[in-house]
Amino acid sequence: MRKTFKAAIYETHGNPAEVLDIVEYPWPEAGPGEVVVKMSAAPINPADLNSIEGKYPIKASLPATPGMEGAGVVMEVGPDVRGLSVGTQVILPHSFGTWREVAVIAADKLVVAPSEIEPIQAAMLKVNPITAWRMLHDFVSLRPGDWLIQNAANSGAGQCVIQIARELGYRTVNVVRRVELVEELRSLGGDVVLVDGENLRDEVAAATQRAPICLALNAVGGENALRVAKCLASDGTMVTYGAMSLEPLCVPNGMFIFKNLRFTGFWVNKWYDGASPSQRAETFVPIFDMAKRGLLKTRVERAYPLTEAKAAIVHASQNERGGKIVFTM
Repeated sequence: MRKTFKAAIYETHGNPAEVLDIVEYPWPEAGPGEVVVKMSAAPINPADLNSIEGKYPIKASLPATPGMEGAGVVMEVGPDVRGLSVGTQVILPHSFGTWREVAVIAADKLVVAPSEIEPIQAAMLKVNPITAWRMLHDFVSLRPGDWLIQNAANSGAGQCVIQIARELGYRTVNVVRRVELVEELRSLGGDVVLVDGENLRDEVAAATQRAPICLALNAVGGENALRVAKCLASDGTMVTYGAMSLEPLCVPNGMFIFKNLRFTGFWVNKWYDGASPSQRAETFVPIFDMAKRGLLKTRVERAYPLTEAKAAIVHASQNERGGKIVFTM
């Protein structure tokens, strides 16, 4: 009997739990410049669900396999491949559907991940940690002791911001919606954790002793983002990288005129597309170092086999979770 592997596919856009199927394909062979990767793990990210729904800016040709992150181990090396060998742990590119047991892919598209990093953690280093690192470096020149503020601090990216900022000596104000998240984020390294409300600006000023805050990270939008923006010092910058509330950020004219605030955006896909191979490699160096030392870790609530994809998607769609939902192959 010919060997096969399983992969998730969707042939039409819609409710992810309804339109996703698990199919079997013949086991692939590596061609020139290619390797066969046995997948270890792949997370379920909001962008993955948006892609299946047809709401993500980039739409894959149908039928498509979802999954923007994942890690695995090289099982077979094709002709003309340099720098990769059987047994090497690798991270797949963001343009490749990772919800599958096996992948055949061009070797030069892969990122080698240190074997010391747990496979589930390696599978989640390409989106949220890179997003956090670039937002902390590309918009404002922060120095140790400087403050920044973020909403959605309990999200995957928000937790990465806390952990990376702590390692770099930056201080974080973390805004959440639920009081039960406060101690959790403090234990993660958040300097100040506050529940969002009408008095947020006064609470931030009191908690930071009115220290100037020059960087705000926004993944929510709407009134929440506006309250966070009001905490910025003059000439500060707000970087928007998500819109969890599905509400636009409406900025009063005075924030531009009298405080000279800057509002900009960040999308990790666009960064990958514009970054050179050396720039990508340089960004992964500190990320890998922190992951190896246990200083950068994404919490996982539950792992599912790929055959239970529908249950995993339902679980991942719940708002109040304690960590990521991942597939383990």
